[in-house]
Amino acid sequence: MIRNAVIHLLSEQPLLADLFEMPTERDVTVRLTNLRTLDGKRPVFVDHSESVFVFPYLHVRFVEIPQTSVGSVPDGQDETVAALSAPIGSTIGSTNGHAADTDLDLDIEIDEDFLRRVREA
Repeated sequence: MIRNAVIHLLSEQPLLADLFEMPTERDVTVRLTNLRTLDGKRPVFVDHSESVFVFPYLHVRFVEIPQTSVGSVPDGQDETVAALSAPIGSTIGSTNGHAADTDLDLDIEIDEDFLRRVREA
């Protein structure tokens, strides 16, 4: 069980929950329990927060899994890289489903023109 994952639903405030398993790229739903708001209260649309909930990924913007919920950071590995390389079944940076052995470029420049266009939209 993955404790204290943050579920970001469409048009809703983020919620804390416990995931039964790590999401994979083949999943169409996320299964969780112990659903609560970030301040620990029961959401208004939930009768029993200890119930099992199944949300289709169609209604989930993203799932945030804290590094402390996944496990410890391997020796000699940066915490940011460890969070990005958590075993979630992702194929980012991979070829034919196999993880690439290249280092991630974490020094990403922000395109100010792009940000301006997004704000104006």
